[in-house]
Amino acid sequence: MGYLLLGLLVFLGVHSVRMVSDSWRTQALARWGEGAYKGVYSLLAAAGLALIVWGFGVARETPVVLWTPPAGMRHLAALLTLLAFVLLAAAYVPGNAIKARWHHPMVLAVKTWALAHLLANGNLAHVLLFGAFLLWAVANFIACRRRDRALGITYPAGTAKGTGVTVVVGVGAWALFAFVLHGLLIGIRPIG
Repeated sequence: MGYLLLGLLVFLGVHSVRMVSDSWRTQALARWGEGAYKGVYSLLAAAGLALIVWGFGVARETPVVLWTPPAGMRHLAALLTLLAFVLLAAAYVPGNAIKARWHHPMVLAVKTWALAHLLANGNLAHVLLFGAFLLWAVANFIACRRRDRALGITYPAGTAKGTGVTVVVGVGAWALFAFVLHGLLIGIRPIG
């Protein structure tokens, strides 16, 4: 469990720098240069992610069951992860109404993904992993929206075409992950 906790601390810590100290981030970018800053950031994030994956795998070998979720939670989790994939697509597909409305759909995707997995899993490792990501996403979404208001940032209106492409890409990515990749990569088939 220690590696999982260390990985969460490193990964989410790196991803919280702007939220916690935007002025330090600005100074580091100016002092180190964008390339060096992004290089260090990427190395730390990758190390944190590797520790999370390894620590989570080790923790799953000897699960500590806190509760057993009702079977229906798996169906709700599938629906919520579908929404999370559409939100994730909205972060990258230009000109969609989802990003125009919510401004930070990737952070909302993380929040929705984490909540879905908390509802469907009752092991300690799951609670630590997905609970940490949920708390981070809630705090980050609030910080991002506050920063947007302070800077007067506006987002362009979305189009029907951009929104349609977003939904199709999100649903397609969800189907691929839910029916194929989740089982191959994680070892659990959430559907089927």
